[in-house]
Amino acid sequence: MAKLNGKVIAGKVLVKPSAALEQTAGGIYIPDSAKDKPLQGEVVIVGAALKDQTVEVKQGDVVTYGKYGGTELEIDGEKYLLISQTDILYIF
Repeated sequence: MAKLNGKVIAGKVLVKPSAALEQTAGGIYIPDSAKDKPLQGEVVIVGAALKDQTVEVKQGDVVTYGKYGGTELEIDGEKYLLISQTDILYIF
């Protein structure tokens, strides 16, 4: 992953979503139309803390986030998700 230049506003996190499953545990291939949107990803850029919050995540953390949270962005041909820090459910 290339180094991104830029900044994320306070309270937001830029996440690189994990790849969707290509195949089930039993070996069945999943077509693109049936793939679920991944709910995990790696934190790429962290914005500053909001006035009454602390920053819980750091660059490189793997996180789980809500299914409908965030905005999809494409930067330098890569897909990212810009989410609120409050939409992060779990940090690995």
